[in-house]
Amino acid sequence: MRVLLLSFLLASAAIAAPADDSVSLNGKWQIHRIAAGRESRQECTFTQKNNDLTGTCRSDQGTVEISGKVDGKKVTWTYKGQSEGGAVTVVYKGTMDSATKIIGTVSALEYGVEGEFTATQAN
Repeated sequence: MRVLLLSFLLASAAIAAPADDSVSLNGKWQIHRIAAGRESRQECTFTQKNNDLTGTCRSDQGTVEISGKVDGKKVTWTYKGQSEGGAVTVVYKGTMDSATKIIGTVSALEYGVEGEFTATQAN
């Protein structure tokens, strides 16, 4: 009888537990960034598996492979690309503002350039 009662209580607790509020970043995102007084846009396609983020970002300069992490509402991703001055490592650090919007900072490490970005999930 105790085992049956315990099983019932555990099942009830599982049903009453709050749902996981993590958001999937899978899909296409439009990135608008402003750095060093210049505005630019990218279209990124993210694939999230657990906390790992992979995918591609496409702009006028071409397509790059990204890798990153998701930690709760914090999102980071990095890629290596080419700029007018040569090779560059670009790092995005953002926070989920909503299920369809990320806001944060972007840095071009080799040049010490920093800026801001907004990412919105494409429909």
